[in-house]
Amino acid sequence: MYLLKKIIFFFIIIFVIFQYSLVKSEEKFLSLKKDKVNVRYGPGFDYPVKYIYKKKNLPIKQIDQKENFRRIIDHKKNSGWIHVSQLKKVNSVIPLEDKIIFKKSTIFSKPIAKVKKGRLLVIDKCDLKWCRVKTENFKGWIDKKQLWGILK
Repeated sequence: MYLLKKIIFFFIIIFVIFQYSLVKSEEKFLSLKKDKVNVRYGPGFDYPVKYIYKKKNLPIKQIDQKENFRRIIDHKKNSGWIHVSQLKKVNSVIPLEDKIIFKKSTIFSKPIAKVKKGRLLVIDKCDLKWCRVKTENFKGWIDKKQLWGILK
């Protein structure tokens, strides 16, 4: 009986650790903090630079983490490792198709601008189906469908 309790306890501990590791490496969206961000082949400064992002606020998806590095993937499926100091909470999106920015959060409001797919949009706030975004020249609402950079 004592051995059975020990075995059950062992499996419970393993299960809790496994669940914690799943939550820890949960996918989430982040944005680039700076205008120049190195993406590396591995999770450390010892690894060579794979490529360099030159777009502040670019949304990226975290798919793994190891210590202070995050494995990321972008909307074009490029991937690599970035130091956590170069990342911030998501504050931008990229449309995956041409979209319309509206004055209010409804398709029946006044259209303000047409946004081409791939254009970086900075998020002001979001509700259930719409996000208030801004570009260099326009502010307005865009529906969340086909936006890369936020969880549905």
